[in-house]
Amino acid sequence: MYAVINSGGKQYRVEQGNTVRLERLPGDVGSPVSFDRVLLFSDGQNVKIGQPLVEGVMVRGRIVEQDRSKKIIVFKYKRRKRYRRKQGHRQYYTAVKIDSIEG
Repeated sequence: MYAVINSGGKQYRVEQGNTVRLERLPGDVGSPVSFDRVLLFSDGQNVKIGQPLVEGVMVRGRIVEQDRSKKIIVFKYKRRKRYRRKQGHRQYYTAVKIDSIEG
């Protein structure tokens, strides 16, 4: 059984027991979260595709981590012009363990 959810403007394929890294969600570690924006749901034999959302399907989980990703370097450069700009960025994320897919 799996589902495709929409969170933070991105789509994620989730299964029960998986841990997924999503864009930052409000909440503390251990608090429950639920996703009602389900785009696709499969129970093994049948597949339901939403237009745009699947009605009556809910994905529930809990927050296991609130952290930041590895640093990426943003480097801008123009040749022969002595132009160099270096900047780092660390994106916030929330790790969510999927407890159940109800549908």
